[in-house]
Amino acid sequence: MELAQIGATAKGGVCRLAASDLDGEARRLFIRWCEEAGCIVTVDRIGNIFAQRPGRNPELPPVMTGSHLDTQPTGGRFDGAYGVMAGLELVRTLNDLGYDTDAPIQIVAWTNEEGSRFSPAMVGSGAFIGVFKLDDALATRDNTAPELTLGGELARIGFAGEAPVGGRPVAAYFEAHIEQGPILEAAGLPVGIVTGAQGQRWYEITVTGEEAHAGPTPMPRRRDALVGAARMIDAVNRIGNAHAPSACATVGFVQVSPNSRNTIPGRVFFTVDFRHPEDAVLTAMDRELREACTEAAASQMLDCEVKKFWYFPPTPFDAKLVAAVRESATAQGYPHQDIISGAGHDAVYMARVAPTAMIFVPCVGGISHNEIEDAKPDDLTAGCNVLLNAVLESADQAAVT
Repeated sequence: MELAQIGATAKGGVCRLAASDLDGEARRLFIRWCEEAGCIVTVDRIGNIFAQRPGRNPELPPVMTGSHLDTQPTGGRFDGAYGVMAGLELVRTLNDLGYDTDAPIQIVAWTNEEGSRFSPAMVGSGAFIGVFKLDDALATRDNTAPELTLGGELARIGFAGEAPVGGRPVAAYFEAHIEQGPILEAAGLPVGIVTGAQGQRWYEITVTGEEAHAGPTPMPRRRDALVGAARMIDAVNRIGNAHAPSACATVGFVQVSPNSRNTIPGRVFFTVDFRHPEDAVLTAMDRELREACTEAAASQMLDCEVKKFWYFPPTPFDAKLVAAVRESATAQGYPHQDIISGAGHDAVYMARVAPTAMIFVPCVGGISHNEIEDAKPDDLTAGCNVLLNAVLESADQAAVT
């Protein structure tokens, strides 16, 4: 709740965009807390923060846990921040007990997970594992102020670190997170055992027509880019429904030009977000999108460019670590169920370089990316307890009783 005061909004949420002044303030608070807990803190060149609690055997690679501190423009208090704070609470608990693990434990706060200010999402973890070249990641431009870059803004707030990006061994990666959906709450369960994440395809679509006066231009002669875009946006929704219940299809960003009330729109830019746990279905949705865009453009005598912006395939998590999370929940008497993540998380990228698992806890009403996002303290505690035991199993087998 103290962290949530940084960027607090009137409706009880948080606006703390990546590499903003508020992000810098939150990062400094997190680092202070970690250092007070005895952790050694380093920051890499993409701004990822690593806080390491030493283990008995410094030769062992660390067990890593964390998430992110940046939020959506109308974000909540728990998305991302819960996973980082859960890692800190885990370390504080071990300090309270005077217990040293064999392997070090590392808390991580990844840079620009949300992708709301700098797109795509998950840039920090993506650069860490090599999906994004460092120079390209640093050159990522602000979505609304393209003269600003992620690298420049990180330097401005003091978080262009010196440590190299990636290349460090990780024994295991755990991420605790609110579910951001309604399944656990509807089932009355405090814990979700995340077995994997669904795949995603993001698109940028540009529709080009011809600007003309809204009064003298007859309807049959118009090349209205917004009419064509509207038909494409409706098709996106139909494609999502056609592949229900597992598919999700969203248009979340639209720019109309010249955006004047008495001028026929000559250009529309919009984004599409497709998600599904099966890659074959995502491929079918891709084909259907392109067909729908071609048909809509032809109907209004428009040009249309469909650009694939970002893709990652469905990702299964490590079976052994998933089992450790499940056993931790069972041992502590927490009812639980297996669940697939509908959202992208840094864990999806980390699964490519280290054994990875996630723990979900319910959020009230299944609502996230919203200022009213909320979670119950008992559920947050349950998730953190499960995280503690699962991390200990990886960091020190002798700690498991």
